[in-house]
Amino acid sequence: MTGAGHPTRHRDGSPWEDRAGYSRAARAGEWVAVSGTTAPDGAQRFPGDTFGQATAALEQVIAAVEHLGGSRFDIIRTRLLLVPGADVDAASRAHRELLGDVSPANSVYFVAGLVGEGLLVEIEADAVVGSGRPR
Repeated sequence: MTGAGHPTRHRDGSPWEDRAGYSRAARAGEWVAVSGTTAPDGAQRFPGDTFGQATAALEQVIAAVEHLGGSRFDIIRTRLLLVPGADVDAASRAHRELLGDVSPANSVYFVAGLVGEGLLVEIEADAVVGSGRPR
């Protein structure tokens, strides 16, 4: 648990954390904010595969929430950012498969592009620890 005014940060080793000076996620009190997250090596592991990239990114988002003491059931809002040409149905299916029983508030946006060649989807999330189902 963290005290008010003393956020706990989680870094997962992404080279962008040092390059841009951020954390994968931060927790203040019961609130957890997860930075925009793409699939690790997504363009190489899942070239042209929106579903694969979205699934891997969501798994990383969930892991960040869990690292800071929450569970996927504590996720209250997600935002999916897709590049033109990404398959919105595939991204939505990945979201439904990993978070459908959680049913967080959600927005989906098409953006001009993402940092990283071949990336199709980036996902942000907010969670409130302890707000979901009993673990």
